[in-house]
Amino acid sequence: MANYYQPEIETMPYEQLKQLQSERLVKQVQHVWDNVPYYRRKMEEKGVTPADIQSVDDLHKLPFLTKADLRDAYPYGLMGKPKSECVRIHSTSGTTGKRVMAFYTQHDVDLWEDCCARAIVAAGGTKEDVLHVSYGYGLFTGGMGLHGGGHKVGCLTLPMSSGNTDRQLQFMEDLGSTILCCTPSYAAYLAESIHERGLQDKIHLKAGIFGAEAWSEDMRHDIEEKLGIKAYDIFGLTELSGPGVSFECEEQTGMHINEDHFIAEIIDPDTGEVLPEGSKGELVFTSLTKEAFPVMRYRTRDICVLKRGKCSCGRTFIKMAKPMGRSDDMLIIRGVNVFPSQIETVLMQQGYPANYQIVVDRVNNTDTFEVMVEMTPEIFSDSLAKIAAAEKALVDALRSMLGIAAKVKLVAPKSITRSEGKAVRVIDKRKI
Repeated sequence: MANYYQPEIETMPYEQLKQLQSERLVKQVQHVWDNVPYYRRKMEEKGVTPADIQSVDDLHKLPFLTKADLRDAYPYGLMGKPKSECVRIHSTSGTTGKRVMAFYTQHDVDLWEDCCARAIVAAGGTKEDVLHVSYGYGLFTGGMGLHGGGHKVGCLTLPMSSGNTDRQLQFMEDLGSTILCCTPSYAAYLAESIHERGLQDKIHLKAGIFGAEAWSEDMRHDIEEKLGIKAYDIFGLTELSGPGVSFECEEQTGMHINEDHFIAEIIDPDTGEVLPEGSKGELVFTSLTKEAFPVMRYRTRDICVLKRGKCSCGRTFIKMAKPMGRSDDMLIIRGVNVFPSQIETVLMQQGYPANYQIVVDRVNNTDTFEVMVEMTPEIFSDSLAKIAAAEKALVDALRSMLGIAAKVKLVAPKSITRSEGKAVRVIDKRKI
């Protein structure tokens, strides 16, 4: 039997949902036109007024917003409410250029927490659970989002934040944490630490809600097996609110988008053309209910597929597949598109841990491509000849997946720095 936080919304018939979206879109476009001069100018440049938007069928008429727009409007240029009505700021974790600032009214915070509560309940969470939140707090949205969602559900919520693994495990053991919320790379690290310390029988986790970075199905199965849990995906962007834009149900076949708050589109990243359902392209979001920072047709750069269909959980929200990468983070190596998630899949299928690093450089105008992979203790104890054979096998497997040759270097166990936040998977040294 499926669990719902807001069943009347989560199971709403599609036609009714579309009507709700249309009403909210019309209202939101007028709000943006009246209160966000930056976006109003973009609408005027495209020759669009609020009168042109009568339903979701008119969404394609609106201009796109990009991360460059968000930086141009820094800090307050996209605010839809006066500062006196805003209660919180979050910011993206980017390291180049101006940071993206997102603002929230209390209304925005409440709706965001509702979205996260839906994700927690979908993962089996109830007021009887101990929610262990190991996402980062502060400017990063992960910690505060799941924390607030936990309160809405009524969970005993632990604001652990990331880092200090010894303390994480102590609290997990002493307080009987049942649901873990963190990045998948940190979940893998915690699983490794639990096994090293022989704590498997003292940890009582039943589920995990993992997001904020790309992770493969193989990594999911590995985490589930090592922690003895069911691992659920969650997706969000600071620009939209944070985690909870979409979430996985028990079917684990994609993440349901909270369509009463967000409209999703898939576009051709080169032309901007809206693609039909089931097509692979760039994911675009419009926020329908956000007051302080209302983004319209925001280009996420995530490469994704949307599919609507009957789900065994009973939810009617459209599903988005796990993003296969980002169009702006995607590596183009010798003319070939390479996503780190593809490399991770190969490594885990070959029996290697999810600890690796991709190093790309340019030497004599030619791209070099190296993948450093941690050995398992078994391989580490083998002869140099066996290690060389293992490297060659990985080279062949990667070439088969990617269509491009990579240099593979097997390194000692635990020699690649473990992540307690977002894993640093790619080092691109090219001066492009």
